[in-house]
Amino acid sequence: MCPGLYSSLQRRARAGAALLVAVPRLLTPAMRTRAGPLLRLLGPAGLNSKRWLENSSLPLKERQPGPGSEKFHTIYRLHSIRAFGVLSQLKVAQTALTLLALPPGYYWYSQGLLPLSSVCLAGGIATFALAMLCWMSYFFRRLVGILYVNERGTILRVAHLNFWGWRQDSYWPVADVVPLTESRDRPQELFVRLQQYSGQQTFYLLLRYGRVLDRERFARVFGNLEQLK
Repeated sequence: MCPGLYSSLQRRARAGAALLVAVPRLLTPAMRTRAGPLLRLLGPAGLNSKRWLENSSLPLKERQPGPGSEKFHTIYRLHSIRAFGVLSQLKVAQTALTLLALPPGYYWYSQGLLPLSSVCLAGGIATFALAMLCWMSYFFRRLVGILYVNERGTILRVAHLNFWGWRQDSYWPVADVVPLTESRDRPQELFVRLQQYSGQQTFYLLLRYGRVLDRERFARVFGNLEQLK
């Protein structure tokens, strides 16, 4: 290789390295955070940027932890919630099969292979199955399976079912939960409403069939049940 060309390439490499070191210093903190994965791939310059990110004024350890990083304690459990989930999934499958049978039925009717009464019967069954699915889904999605509360007692985690019969978690601030001592419902009733002061969501507890696992934490959120009997 020509000596002049080699020295020129060396100068350009040193200039590029200096530029890579200088660029992270010109970025704002938000831009450095977004460019962190890219800067870590840039060799020595990336290592310098990584050290700068570690000494940033907003380290990761000082960020507010989300609900996923909290430690939760189980305070209530309805063991039959699994059976309700399986029933909901079976109802979804049964309704889907009933609806899928309608197009072939109409086709066979158009070909003279089925009488009109059979097609009307199939349509009625499909309509009834769809209505029952909507009603059951409305009930199952509001039935509380498990209740958790975090270590600090500030977040209530409500485990319930979604439309498809699978588990779904909702997080409520404990300060927004209406205690049972302020509700018109009583623990002896079949359904006890779980409400928010903001009125965003309403769930139902089956205290007669469910089990309170931690009465102390349960009382901190909903009040003492002994006072309601």
